[in-house]
Formats: sequence, structure tokens, C-alpha cells
Amino acid sequence: MRLKSEMWVKAYLRTAAVRGLPGAVVRHGDDEAGAIFIKVNKLDGTAHLFGPAPAGHDDGDAERRWVAFLKTANESEANVDAALEKEARFDSDIWVVEIESPQGAHCLDGWLLATP
Repeated sequence: MRLKSEMWVKAYLRTAAVRGLPGAVVRHGDDEAGAIFIKVNKLDGTAHLFGPAPAGHDDGDAERRWVAFLKTANESEANVDAALEKEARFDSDIWVVEIESPQGAHCLDGWLLATP
């Protein structure tokens, strides 16, 4: 059984904080099953965006999986924000969690299916 989105986000933010990465919920989605997007703000005008893996890429388990949502790890922050706005217009229940990391750390180790 998959954790509710709200619980997963709280655990993720705590994990990031323990690793010295400040983070915050930028957009609060549906508590039960809202899709979660992770924005890694590199604090230099660039960012990386991870989104939920497409259905069928979960290897049959209940763990959440992520993929790079945009082509590169060094997209302009404006492009990342525009992609998130477009996604929010499509699905109003999404979560957006932002992590600040100049090195691009994201705490998604073990959950990523593919990275650029």
C-alpha cells in the first residue's frame, strides 16, 4: 500500500532537512493521492525538476518512483516554474516540493528511474 501524498512529503522534507537541505512545500496538493513534483533549486538561476514516473514503471511495488521531468539538470528556474504551472493547470491536485541545493542534491536516491 502506498503512503498518502501528505505523509510522503512530510517524510521527504524531514529526510532532506537531516541531510542539511532546506525544503518547503510550494504547492499543497491532494492529501491522499496528489502527484508530487520535486524542484531542486540550485540557487544560481537554474533548477532540476523530477516528476512521477509514468504508470507501469513501478516494477509492481508500492514505492513511488521519479524521473527527470525536463531534459536537463540545468534548466532555467523560469522554465521549471513554467512547466510546473502548465502541470498545475492540467492537474490542480499536484504537490510541488522545493529543495535548495547548489550541488543539485535531491534525496531521491533509490527512487529515480532515470536521470539526465
